[in-house]
Amino acid sequence: MKKVLHITASPRGAQSRTLRIAGELIAKLKKIHGEIALDTLDVFTEKLPEMNITRVKGKYMLMSGQELSGDAVDAWEEIKAHIARFLAADIIVISTPMWNFGIPYKLKHYIDIIWQPGFMFKYTENGPVGLAAGRKVYVVSTRGGDYTPGTPAEPYDQITPYLKTVLGWAGLTDVAFISGQPMDANTEEGREAKIKEAIATIEKLA
Repeated sequence: MKKVLHITASPRGAQSRTLRIAGELIAKLKKIHGEIALDTLDVFTEKLPEMNITRVKGKYMLMSGQELSGDAVDAWEEIKAHIARFLAADIIVISTPMWNFGIPYKLKHYIDIIWQPGFMFKYTENGPVGLAAGRKVYVVSTRGGDYTPGTPAEPYDQITPYLKTVLGWAGLTDVAFISGQPMDANTEEGREAKIKEAIATIEKLA
């Protein structure tokens, strides 16, 4: 049975256009794999640990090749639990709207917590090596404007290059992007058409 982790970064719940598209993707994954174990992590309702001074101290221990020690050991238990939850998945679905050209701050918070040396990547004499390879990642996003590749607004899209970079750093290179755009700069009929367009691409990608 495939384990799917759905990381949601939209606080709009049932009103979310992002989650509507992601719901179609998850339904498609169920059809493909017969049965899936779905774990949903909502970054707006999940109590995420803060990167306080003790946890940052632990991060520097790991970056220098040391083991966690002292008060950093207990302080890192929540972080390690979130990392384990992520790495337990075979398929990752990230659902995020575009906020100010990038991802919502809560999703950035989550990424900053789990992207840790020794867990998601390691440093070697030949450079960094990802430790999370072998998982499929889908990124579902909606945007108020049109940032489609080739359009004048493409350079303002900070979701795609950022997530490609951070996912690639962990060895996650099998990434598919499904985008619904434009949403706000459109009529109601136009928005609906673009949502259906995004859903149609799921058939090809999944």
